Amino acid sequence: MSRPNFLFIMTDTQATNMVGCYSGKPLNTDHIDALAEEGIRFNSAYTCTPVCTPARAGLFTGIYANQSGPWTNNVAPGKNISTMGRYFKDAGYQTCYIGKWHLDGHDYFGTGICPPEWDADYWYDGANYLEDLSEQEIGLWRNGLNTLDDLRENNIDETFTWAHRISDRALDYLGRPERQDEPFLLVLSYDEPHHPFTCPPEYLEKYQDFYYDLGEKGRDNLENKPEHHRLWAQAMPAPVGEDGLYHHPLYFACNDFVDDEIGRVIAALTPEQCANTWVIYTSDHGEMMGAHKLISKGAAMYDDITRIPLIFRPPQGQAAPRQEDVPVSHIDILPTMMALAGIEQPEILPGGNLLEAAQDRGVMVEFNRYEIEHDSFGGFIPVRCWVTNRFKLVLNLFSSDELYDRHADPQEMHNLIDDSRYAEQRNQLHDALLDYMDRIRDPFRTWQWASRPWRPDAQPRWMGAFRPRPKDGYSPVVRDYDTGMPTQGVKVEEKKQKF
Repeated sequence: MSRPNFLFIMTDTQATNMVGCYSGKPLNTDHIDALAEEGIRFNSAYTCTPVCTPARAGLFTGIYANQSGPWTNNVAPGKNISTMGRYFKDAGYQTCYIGKWHLDGHDYFGTGICPPEWDADYWYDGANYLEDLSEQEIGLWRNGLNTLDDLRENNIDETFTWAHRISDRALDYLGRPERQDEPFLLVLSYDEPHHPFTCPPEYLEKYQDFYYDLGEKGRDNLENKPEHHRLWAQAMPAPVGEDGLYHHPLYFACNDFVDDEIGRVIAALTPEQCANTWVIYTSDHGEMMGAHKLISKGAAMYDDITRIPLIFRPPQGQAAPRQEDVPVSHIDILPTMMALAGIEQPEILPGGNLLEAAQDRGVMVEFNRYEIEHDSFGGFIPVRCWVTNRFKLVLNLFSSDELYDRHADPQEMHNLIDDSRYAEQRNQLHDALLDYMDRIRDPFRTWQWASRPWRPDAQPRWMGAFRPRPKDGYSPVVRDYDTGMPTQGVKVEEKKQKF
C-alpha cells in the first residue's frame, strides 16, 4: 500500500471556544465542523505553550520549547533541532509549507527565506506577503482596516488577504501532476483569526451585533487566583461587562473567513487524494476574550487559551468517525504522523501516537515568557501545568498555584489548591508532573517546583545523574564531559552529522 499524504492545516489564536463543533455556538465554522464529523475529534487537546513561537516549536519540532530553544516568542530553535519537514523530506516525501512560520527567531513576519526542508517555490511567510504589498497596502493591513467602512472604502476583498493567497498557492500545489508520483506533506499555516483581523466586508457585516456569552467565567473576580492574573487584568482591562458578553466583530468575522479558506483547499482534493490523505487541523493557542478578566494570551493555563481544536480526518474509508476525550498534546502530533507514514520516531521526541493514547495519561503545558522584545505581558513567569481526564494542576513558580476539577468546574472558577478534600489527588498530580519534567529533562526544573506551600512534607528534588541528549537520528553522538568518550551504549559511527 502506498504511503499516505498529509494535509496539515493550522490557524492562529483559535481555541475550542471559537469552533462550532466544540463550543456549540453559531460561529459559522462549517468546514472545520465537517472535518470533525468525518474524522477523529480530540476533545482534550492542549497546546504545548499558549503563545505563538513556543507552540509552533512543539508542533513542528516535536520537542517542548524549553529544550528546542524557542522558550519565548522570536527565539529560533537550535541548529541541532530537526523539524517535521526534515523528517518527512528525508523519508521521501515532497514537503511544502505555505503561510505563517514564526519560528525563525527573527520577528513576527519572518525572514522570507525558506528553510531547506521545505519547497522554496511555495514558501510564503509574512515577509513574502509584505513584499507583495505596497507601502500603502501594508499600512492598511496593519492599522487601517478597523471598521466596516474602512473595508468598503478601500475595496477590500478576499484577494487582498494573506489567507486567500495562502489558499491559492495550496490549490496550485495540489493540482500539480507530480503530486500523483510521490507522497506529499503540505502544511498550511493561516494567520487568521489573529490580529489585524483582515477579511472581506461581507463577513464583518454578519457580526456587527454578535455578542459572545462567556458565561460564569466572564464574571470571575479573580479571588483565590494567582496574583499575576490580577496584575494582568489591571494592566490590560478586558472589554467585558457584568453581563459577561464579549463583543469583537472583527475577530469573529476573521474566524468565519478562515474557515471558508480552509474549505476551499479541502474541496480541491481530488478523489484519488481523498482516498490517500490524512487531513489534520489544529491551532497554536487561543484568546482569553475577557474570560477571567483577561485578554490576549500569556502566563495562564485556562482552557480559553490552552485547549486547542485537533481533528484527524483519515483517508476515506479507513476509519469511522469518533471523538476522543483522553488528554493529548501538540507534542503528540509529529510522532503520530510519523507512525502513520512508517517513519521511525527518534528518541528525542517525547510524545506518542495519539491514536493509541492511554486513557489515564496526563499532558504538560508550559509557559516561560511572552516575548523577549518587551515586558508588557509580565516578563519571565514560569508556569507548568498537568492535565488529566479529571483535573488540571497549575504550578506558578513565583506565585500561588491552582487546581481545577475539569468535570465539576469546566469554567475553572473554583481554585481547589488548598482544599483538603482534594489533597490526595493534588499530590498525585504534583508527583506526576515533577516526574514528567524530570523525564523530558526540562531545563527550567528546580527544587522550588517540588517545594510548594500547600505540600510542606514534600522533599525538594535536587540533582540526578548525567543524562545525555536523546538521539535524534541526525546529530553527532554526545560525549561524556569527564572522559571525552561517547556516552555509554552509543557508538560514534552510529549516526553521522548531517546538519
